[in-house]
Amino acid sequence: MIDPDTVPVSTIEWQDAVRIIRSIHPPIDLFEDIADPADWPLLISAEQKTNPRLMENIGNLDLVPQERRVGGPGATYLMAPFTHVSPDRPTRFSDGSYGVLYAGNSFEVALLETIHHHSRFMARTNEAPGWTSQFREVVMDINARLHDLRADEGRFSKAADPNDYSASQTLGGQLRAAGSNGVAYSSVRRKSGECAGLFYPDLASNAIQGRHLDYHWDGERVDLYRDTRTGEVFRIV
Repeated sequence: MIDPDTVPVSTIEWQDAVRIIRSIHPPIDLFEDIADPADWPLLISAEQKTNPRLMENIGNLDLVPQERRVGGPGATYLMAPFTHVSPDRPTRFSDGSYGVLYAGNSFEVALLETIHHHSRFMARTNEAPGWTSQFREVVMDINARLHDLRADEGRFSKAADPNDYSASQTLGGQLRAAGSNGVAYSSVRRKSGECAGLFYPDLASNAIQGRHLDYHWDGERVDLYRDTRTGEVFRIV
C-alpha cells in the first residue's frame, strides 16, 4: 500500500489536452445551459414533471459535489464522465464507483489509448472486419495540482501495468479519499506521452469538439483511422 502523503504533487497546465469519446453520447442540455449549477436541482425538479427520462440523460448528479460542478457550453464533456459511472465499467484509476476524466497531452496519446480499449472490445465480441464506431475528439485545457506518478515510475510501476488495473484502482481510491484532485502519469500506450486522470470536472475548462473519427478493425487490431471531415485515412503504426 502506498501512503498518499508520500506521492509528489505537481501543477499540470496543459492547453489543448485531448480526450476521445464515442460519438453516440449527445450533449446534455442541463450541463450546457448557462444556469448556475447551484440552481440545477430546481431545474431538474421542474423538468422531471414533463420528462420522466431526464435522469437517464443526466446520470447521477450526486456523485459530483455541488461546489465542483461546471456548466455552460462544452460542460457535458467535463461532467458526463462523473455522472455516468458503473462498477461494470471500471477504469485504470477507478473501480467504477466514481468517475475519472482521462485526457492525453496530445492527440496521438488519446488516439492510441482509445484504440487499445476499442481493440479489446472488438476482439472480445468477435466483430467482423470493417469500419466501426465513430469517435469524437474533445480538446480542453487542464490546470490542476495532481499527484504525479511520473516522478518515480519504478515505484509506481504496478499502477502502469498494461492490463491489470488492480493496483492502479487501489491507488486511485486511496488518493481520492485523501483529497486528491487526480493523477498525472506516463501513457501506457504511447511512449513519451503523458496522461491526466482528473477526479473532478472543474479541473478542466474550455472543452470543445474537435474532429470526428472512424476506426477500422482488420479482424485482429485497429489498423486505420479516418478523419470524417476530410475523408483522409491514416495508418496506425
